[in-house]
Amino acid sequence: MPEIAVVILNYNGKAYLERYLPVLLQHSRGIAGVIVADNASRDNSVAFLKEYYPEVRVIKNPRNEGFSTGYNLALKQIEADYYVLLNSDIEVTANWILPVIDLMEKDPLIAACQPKIKAIHAPGHFEYAGAGGGFIDKFGYPFCRGRIFQEIEEDQGQYDDAVEVFWASGACMFVRAALFHQFGGLDDSFFAHMEEIDFCWRMKNKGYKIMYCPDAVVYHVGGGTLPKISSRKTYLNFRNNLSLLYKNLPQNRLFRVIFIRLILDGVASIKFLVEGGFGDFLAVARAHLHFYRKLPSLAMKREKIKPHKVGQMYQKNIVIQHFIKKKSKFTDLDPADFS
Repeated sequence: MPEIAVVILNYNGKAYLERYLPVLLQHSRGIAGVIVADNASRDNSVAFLKEYYPEVRVIKNPRNEGFSTGYNLALKQIEADYYVLLNSDIEVTANWILPVIDLMEKDPLIAACQPKIKAIHAPGHFEYAGAGGGFIDKFGYPFCRGRIFQEIEEDQGQYDDAVEVFWASGACMFVRAALFHQFGGLDDSFFAHMEEIDFCWRMKNKGYKIMYCPDAVVYHVGGGTLPKISSRKTYLNFRNNLSLLYKNLPQNRLFRVIFIRLILDGVASIKFLVEGGFGDFLAVARAHLHFYRKLPSLAMKREKIKPHKVGQMYQKNIVIQHFIKKKSKFTDLDPADFS
């Protein structure tokens, strides 16, 4: 049995720990160790854990430096064969670990894997952050089996097959510990949002696989760190999306895709402004300015990655397919367009 470490990155998530940690411990006992990495919470999370769950190891990060750095700092201190990066607002179910580990043990090229992620508040439906496995289109727009933009599908068993995907959700990601460190972990500059897509893409660029395992199921609250409507979230999403495209796109597609994305981002910012979202409008502008300023450092990261064409990317524009052609389900998309 490989050594498995379930690591929760916590920031002011005491309420989630109170609610979901007991279930996690129940369904992980004897299989995996549970560790909480605390990002300098101010809500007595650490005191709560020490009092009620002294068996849970706590790693205290000195500051809240986001999802990426928080995990990077913590995982340097944890020895295991597999890490499970788990959000504090996840409720696990019985037998949520072994099906994923069994799948990964059968193929050494599987670097990371996610379970089926469903919504706590609508348990018959998939959840936004991962659903049945993540994909991106040729311009870098992410979507999932079970979720295209804000359209969330009901789980009717349509995605009960274990398949290779483009990215695994950071809300519940199983990853080989050796590869996590070999690839330098998550990109610290991302802070939060899309860091898992960048990480998975970097591993795919070296020939590794990212998988989805439907035989393991977890339930996610979602929006636990930032509200769904947040100019800060808008800024991070637009900024990080440009960064991951620049770092990972093959050379023959790089400049065309970046140019088109900058135009599409401009259109999106105008839409924000027209709809009264002045903060979101400014967030897109700030994201672009940050991208231009960081081009030299992004170029150095790109040189280390040496990107090339990888599989499972959707070769059409999901924006047009969804908003113009009204394709609202993953099953509406032509499998031939993924390559």
